[in-house]
Amino acid sequence: MKKTKTGPNAVGHNSVFSAVTTALFDMFSNKGQLDPLADNQRIDGKVCLVTGANSGLGKSVAIQLAKRGGHVIMACRSGIPDAGEDVKRLSGSDNVEMLSVDLSDLDSVSAFCNILRDRKIVIDIAIMNAGLMPLNSRRSAQGYELMFAVHFLANRLMLHRWCQDGVIKPGTSTINTPRVIFVSSEAHQSSEAINFSKFGEYIEFGIKDGLRHYGTSKLHLSTFANELSRRLNPECSDQYSVKMSDAQSEKNSGEKTNEPGHVNIAVHSLCPGPIASNIARESPGFLKPILNPIMSLFFNSPDKAAAPVMLLACEESMGKRTGVYLHMMREKTCSEHASNSSNGEQLWESSQRLLAKYLDPEGKRSKGMGSEVGRSESESIEGTEGAQKRTAKQKTNLSTSA
Repeated sequence: MKKTKTGPNAVGHNSVFSAVTTALFDMFSNKGQLDPLADNQRIDGKVCLVTGANSGLGKSVAIQLAKRGGHVIMACRSGIPDAGEDVKRLSGSDNVEMLSVDLSDLDSVSAFCNILRDRKIVIDIAIMNAGLMPLNSRRSAQGYELMFAVHFLANRLMLHRWCQDGVIKPGTSTINTPRVIFVSSEAHQSSEAINFSKFGEYIEFGIKDGLRHYGTSKLHLSTFANELSRRLNPECSDQYSVKMSDAQSEKNSGEKTNEPGHVNIAVHSLCPGPIASNIARESPGFLKPILNPIMSLFFNSPDKAAAPVMLLACEESMGKRTGVYLHMMREKTCSEHASNSSNGEQLWESSQRLLAKYLDPEGKRSKGMGSEVGRSESESIEGTEGAQKRTAKQKTNLSTSA
């Protein structure tokens, strides 16, 4: 097996020290940086949902979305209503509300989805930001490892329900293409392949292995993001993500590059880089005297770290593409494990079984590809451009394809 590289400008993190030094190197390098979102880019009237928006990166993103005219829904476990009032005050907008959800509890996630459905909310921009890195392994309400539950299972369930319930609907043009943005981590790059023979099994770990399991949970998330993008956008080839650098080369040379097909729902992911936030709040006491000064002096503030999130969420060209991955303000590729379509399909099928009772809470699902739920869901994902001819590659049936 090929050994993963470690150190500056590499992605393998065998220790906290390696992760910190790599993050610092990438943060201070200007090579390949994309331009930030223009100050005058508006999203007036768009409904924006941000998970984990009560502090850190999520709160900063909520403020910036509200400043640009979005109606912001802050989906949080705590900080209600104080965090929402802060966002209103700092953004100068009253179009901010908070909804309670505990992403570590699938019953709470399911109830949250019911609220969105019953209120007939339609989301234009979804920022799946919530994350954590506990000191030791913990069980979720349903007995799963906590990071696996929050980083992957909750997102898997929400996106399924939102597409099924019409909370997210395909856009009819690039101007109103809905966007789903997953906040992942470069730590997924150094993770070993997902062990599907033990998928979802609870694993005990301590301080020494915490970062490794964090990376594994983010590999689940990154693999899911890529598979979701493929299923929601069957017209787009596996090489759908035409880089900005390629587009610039086309402009300079006058030659036409391959363009992606119609994007129904744009699905992107990113690593925001090192952030001076509270995600490491459970780090060991003996490390805090080292980590805290480094984070406060050298890591990006949540406001600055929000730049790639805002670019993916609001920049017009990102509505014409899907499957983009940014590491801070650089466009990169996900790991081979995360981008592999066979892994994506296996992840989809394995999680389908774990979440079976939550994916169809009212018992509407019937077996087989031809169920009513499958047909209505497929039609909604294909969009109001009209039902398109199905091909072997088209995998838009979220509820019955497994």
